[in-house]
Amino acid sequence: MVIISHKAIREFAKQQPELSTALERWYSITENADWRGFNDIKVQFNSVDAVGDGLFVFNIKGNDCRLIARIIFRTRTVFIRFVGSHKEYDLINIASL
Repeated sequence: MVIISHKAIREFAKQQPELSTALERWYSITENADWRGFNDIKVQFNSVDAVGDGLFVFNIKGNDCRLIARIIFRTRTVFIRFVGSHKEYDLINIASL
């Protein structure tokens, strides 16, 4: 998959270095994946949820943080829309992403 952009992960990892390894693992797995649909994602990330409009919420490191990505399967593109703590996630409006 093509991931846009790694910067969101790097910026969050600067604030929360203890999550860096888990986020980089997500990035590496995703970059090497060839997902065709939600079921393919679930094989690699059992804790992912589809929230509509091509958006998927990943729980990172046992739900220590959340990552929201918009995935366009036909072009194999993943847009990182949010990386943050569970508390920050609760404050966002997913529909606006």
